[in-house]
Amino acid sequence: MLPVVALIGRPNVGKSTLFNRLTRTRDALVADQPGLTRDRKYGVGRLGSQPYVVVDTGGISGDRQGVDILMEKQVQQAIGEADLVFFMLDAKDGLTAGDQMIAEGLRRTGKSITVVVNKTEALDYNSISGDFFSLGLGEPVPIAAAHGRGVHGLIDQALDSLPASDTSAQGPEDDPGVQIAVVGRPNVGKSTLVNRLLGEERVIAFDQPGTTRDSIFIPFERDGRRYTLIDTAGVRRRSRISEVIEKFSVIKTLQAIEQANVVLFVVDAQQGVSDQDAGLAGHVVDSGRALVVVINKWDGLSGDQRERVKSEMQRRLPFLDFADWRFISALHGSGVGHLLTAVDAAYQAATCDLKTPELTRILEDAVTEHQPPLVHGRRIKLRYAHQGGRNPPIVVIHGNQTADVPASYQRYLMNRFRSVLKLRGTPLRIEFKTGENPFAGRGNKLTSRQLKKRGRLMKFVRKRK
Repeated sequence: MLPVVALIGRPNVGKSTLFNRLTRTRDALVADQPGLTRDRKYGVGRLGSQPYVVVDTGGISGDRQGVDILMEKQVQQAIGEADLVFFMLDAKDGLTAGDQMIAEGLRRTGKSITVVVNKTEALDYNSISGDFFSLGLGEPVPIAAAHGRGVHGLIDQALDSLPASDTSAQGPEDDPGVQIAVVGRPNVGKSTLVNRLLGEERVIAFDQPGTTRDSIFIPFERDGRRYTLIDTAGVRRRSRISEVIEKFSVIKTLQAIEQANVVLFVVDAQQGVSDQDAGLAGHVVDSGRALVVVINKWDGLSGDQRERVKSEMQRRLPFLDFADWRFISALHGSGVGHLLTAVDAAYQAATCDLKTPELTRILEDAVTEHQPPLVHGRRIKLRYAHQGGRNPPIVVIHGNQTADVPASYQRYLMNRFRSVLKLRGTPLRIEFKTGENPFAGRGNKLTSRQLKKRGRLMKFVRKRK
């Protein structure tokens, strides 16, 4: 197992900045705003002499109400998993009462603790270091995470104090398995669903829109198969997004969709389908990801309400007819147990191998049953088909005048391929290619012999005149 380093401290002391520096990524959202990080975020440390796991945590504010209580539970779980704790302080703020409160709690854990004093750039650290020594947690290490100063020495010192890890051990990112992005509008139950799938309180689930701000990647294993769940921030209508932080959160969500193999698109059955739902679903389809539509909070509806919701969803989301629809209650767990089965089926359909003879046969049967239309008095000819890509599956059709194939006939072919191949849970794309005519452009070009013959003929005609 790789050693685990947890980053602990008050809000806005630079934990996420140090996380990005140690992992050499930009995975953690960073802004000059306290309380940005709320859930535990894991990454593989790439700075230092050996691999390790870094855990970014939310800031401990000392408030004992609302979402702060859940954030503190996340921090305590990170401390419990850690082999080493980086207790981060802000050199510009000096030692605060909140720092002393956190230090008292860390002493009781019995964990190995390194005091890290961040934001020391442009400061005379020697004149302010006395306060940090008074914590009695060893010699503080001054760094400037934003500039990278002192970070390399910090991690080398920390890793030297830990037992050597097995470098052949597989890190969390070596084999992510099937990557599943959980997306939807704010407060539809995405984090509750993630926790229910994992069987633990892995991310903060709170009855408040915008609780999740960053995309959280969570690897796990079920029945011998690897998965990575990606809990994402809720996506609202663009006109309602005012905070810069929320704009970055939306970007992270869209990036998670592009990175995922399968998307769980969560809809609140009690709120119905909104324009935001339809827009987000359209983006998922455009990205080509395999899809499972999850209608949450289904248990609180009567029979008539359920029928009305189904009818509304079929009317508002007809372009999701290829997806598997699952009706669940993430809070109580009903229907959740079958979601991974639907995910596996969608992933298998999205990544399947399609043989050229089979695709060509399906094309020939479709053309025989329903001929393409005439264009400029000539019949469009579709000759053969082959696979052009996976996730999503792409069928490339070769023929003549394929640029003039109308949209209605393209939909006919798409539905035919999807039905015969039983591609459930994944969009299907069809591309057309027109074969080059070897005689194109040569109609007016004559050989030298033909030109001489034409010249003799014209000379003879003039003499006769």
